[in-house]
Amino acid sequence: MREESWLRPYFRAYFGRFLVIIALSCLTLLAAAMLMFTSGFLISKAALRPENILMVYVPIVLVRTFGIGRAVVHYVERLVSHDAVLRIVSRMRTRLYRVLEPQALFLSSRFRTGDVLGVLADDIEYLQDVYLRTVFPSVAALVLYIGSIAALGRFDLRFALMMALYILVLIAVLPWVSLLITKAKSRLAKKQRSGLYAKLTDAVLGMSDWVISGRERQFLTAYEAAAQEAAKVDGQLRSWARWRQLIGQVVVGLCVISMVVWSAGEYAAGHITAVLIAAFALVVFPMMDAFLPVSEAIEKIPGYQSSLQRLGEISRQSREVGSEDGTDTTAQVGGLEGGGTRDVHLNVQNLCYRYDDHSPWALQDISLDLPQGKRVAVIGRSGAGKSTLLKLIEGALAPTSGSVRLNGTEACAIGDAMPQVVSVLNQNPHLFDTTVANNIRLGDRDATDEEIRRAATQVKLDRLIESLPLGYRTPMHETGQRFSGGERQRIALARVLLQDNPVVILDEPTVGLDPRTERDLLATMLETMKGKSLIWVTHHLMGAEQMDEIIFMENGRIEMRGSHAELMAASERYRRLYRLDRPEIGW
Repeated sequence: MREESWLRPYFRAYFGRFLVIIALSCLTLLAAAMLMFTSGFLISKAALRPENILMVYVPIVLVRTFGIGRAVVHYVERLVSHDAVLRIVSRMRTRLYRVLEPQALFLSSRFRTGDVLGVLADDIEYLQDVYLRTVFPSVAALVLYIGSIAALGRFDLRFALMMALYILVLIAVLPWVSLLITKAKSRLAKKQRSGLYAKLTDAVLGMSDWVISGRERQFLTAYEAAAQEAAKVDGQLRSWARWRQLIGQVVVGLCVISMVVWSAGEYAAGHITAVLIAAFALVVFPMMDAFLPVSEAIEKIPGYQSSLQRLGEISRQSREVGSEDGTDTTAQVGGLEGGGTRDVHLNVQNLCYRYDDHSPWALQDISLDLPQGKRVAVIGRSGAGKSTLLKLIEGALAPTSGSVRLNGTEACAIGDAMPQVVSVLNQNPHLFDTTVANNIRLGDRDATDEEIRRAATQVKLDRLIESLPLGYRTPMHETGQRFSGGERQRIALARVLLQDNPVVILDEPTVGLDPRTERDLLATMLETMKGKSLIWVTHHLMGAEQMDEIIFMENGRIEMRGSHAELMAASERYRRLYRLDRPEIGW
């Protein structure tokens, strides 16, 4: 997909409407010019004290006509142009959504959040200026330039050519110089704004850590420094804009003086009447209002190019990922389509992965076999490779070598069908600021109230919810603050049960809970997920006896594996870890 394809299809689709908009823009400018021309004529004619009001009646009517007509035509032009542009922006947003939506589960691993935020909040919005502030004004100015020089040439060809040179400075020379001066700075400003988006996103997501570590002042200082650097570049652009405006006004002044001198000479030569001197002088001002914005319009081109480049880059990455993964959002592969009662066989063979050619191996020679219903615990210290393994199983990453298959289909090729196959319950599930019922219903948007109550009963939350004054309509508040950590995990678990997927990943869902809550929640999870394939990532061995297989990972490799009974019988290391992890506290 070429970068320019984010503009070209809309030019073709709205070409007829664009012609109407440009015609209306030209009519608006022409009405403004004629308003000033007739006003100058009327003022001069009235100054001669005509014998009868009828001598100035026609200019009076024309002034009113052009004054009202300019406002009406300008309103219609803005209405039509904004309608067309907002339709285009809407289509762009829809198109971007369709690019990103298949990657929704994997955005954090494929795109930087700040970049996505920058594209959504800045680039799409900015591209509407291509039409409103660059294409339409520039084309209208060019049409008016040709028409005005042709009209002036009927009076005096040499003077028309001189005025053509003056105006050429405004619509060609000054925009070109302005573009050369601001091109690098405009791109730098765009890059700095994107960097600020990224910094702000990181800050919002990690604000609690900044505060807890006592380094919030350090962040604010760094952010303010970056903001000041961006403001400095913006200030330099504004400074040039003032200089550009001064140069433009000097050229306008020369045009006015030249027009006054020429029209006075034409009057002296008897070619025009005296009342036309003011008319010719005043008509220059509205015409210059059409030519002066061209420099600003052309100056914005680097910003448009930067936005198009980022949109094209995201489109290209999504297309490449889809091509590499074999993603087809309409495909039904490996029997994975359909409801949640099917069997899924997960097979990992000789899996190796590293994040780039220069980084160490995150995983090496990992093999794992999970027929439907098997339960596996994956244990290891931080950095052992557990999270990378989960990303590969979820299809967020493609293996460097080896394979991860579900019913014979590569996990990274399943794409947006994955949420109908694998459910994930992690240590910090997001709860939305809406009702309890809506938060549970996220697992199945078509679930009935009875199905929601059944899921709440399975996770042993029904009595608590029903004891609340509003029951299932109780607001959760932001991030679920109304409920305790264990209760929030149970609500997230109810979502998973409502999804009814054959494979469930438990990514340390009990971290941060007290031992009793952890034990109760773990018992609930294992009880409610009978018949499902479980991949339970954990740091310790509570509940290990109920797993079919336990895998110890270290430095990206499997160091130990077997059932609890097998490891207790054969491995002194496992027995020592088990004793350390399960001190006798009376339960």
